[in-house]
Amino acid sequence: MSSSTVMPTTSSSYLSSSVMENNNHPDRQTFQKFFEFWMVEQEQHRQQLVSATKHRHGRRTINVAANQTTASEDEVETVLIPLIDRVMKHYEHYYSAKSKCAKQDVFGFLSPSWLSSLEDAFLWIGGWRPSMAFHLLYSKSGLQLEAIPLHHLINGISTDDLADLSPRQLVHVDGLQQSTIKEEKKITEMMAKHQETVADASMVELSHMVTELIMLKSSHTDSACLNGGGAEVEKERVDTTLALKEEGLEVILQRADDLRLRTLEAIVNDVLTPTQAVHFLIAAAELHLRLHDWGKKREAQIRCPQNSTT
Repeated sequence: MSSSTVMPTTSSSYLSSSVMENNNHPDRQTFQKFFEFWMVEQEQHRQQLVSATKHRHGRRTINVAANQTTASEDEVETVLIPLIDRVMKHYEHYYSAKSKCAKQDVFGFLSPSWLSSLEDAFLWIGGWRPSMAFHLLYSKSGLQLEAIPLHHLINGISTDDLADLSPRQLVHVDGLQQSTIKEEKKITEMMAKHQETVADASMVELSHMVTELIMLKSSHTDSACLNGGGAEVEKERVDTTLALKEEGLEVILQRADDLRLRTLEAIVNDVLTPTQAVHFLIAAAELHLRLHDWGKKREAQIRCPQNSTT
């Protein structure tokens, strides 16, 4: 490696350098490597979020002992909000990169090779189901509520986490959940209708024509006459027909990813307080990272069962 070669150290720098090398046409392999960088960064963000909650918990313990139940707003403004903004921009960066790469290979993004079969089993149109975010919120809220000491509940001491969701917040979450499910169903129906077009008249006619050409080629020892213009016309028709299917899938994938990001942003920015948002983002990162790890480990055990531990 020459001294002038600089290896990218972040998902952003890697994607930028790869796009330049590929003449603004990032491919599936480019995104897979980008995804690996992005996952490392997500773990780093998770650690920062956890550190912020531990520091804040320590400050709150001191405040409670001194009968001061309100936390410093300066800490929220200077630490938590900038950290949340960084994490959310990281998600935005992911979907922006995905959109660019999917334009070159939408089929690969609907069945990602960089994910395990465990993750793939729970995919909805190439990613996580948006309504799942609400199940995550309710699950984490319930777990944190169960962990509250009884005397804190009796004395009405604020927990400053997802166990502290107010009635107004719950109403907001419910409305957001209902609208998200409605839009999710619309996109699911779009996908179902588009999948049905794989058996439309154009596809059936094309598949029959290509089959006939294959049979003609196999029945002639000298098939030079069939390999010229006919083959070019055949390829052009196949490419044109499949391109229409691909364009439709790109639109559907983009709508699905847009809903995923909007749902996440609405929960974090519109519903939760900054301290609650930190807890939610930690739970989201933990679930994403651990599912990826578990899936990879299961696949490794299937490939090499003798190396698995009981």
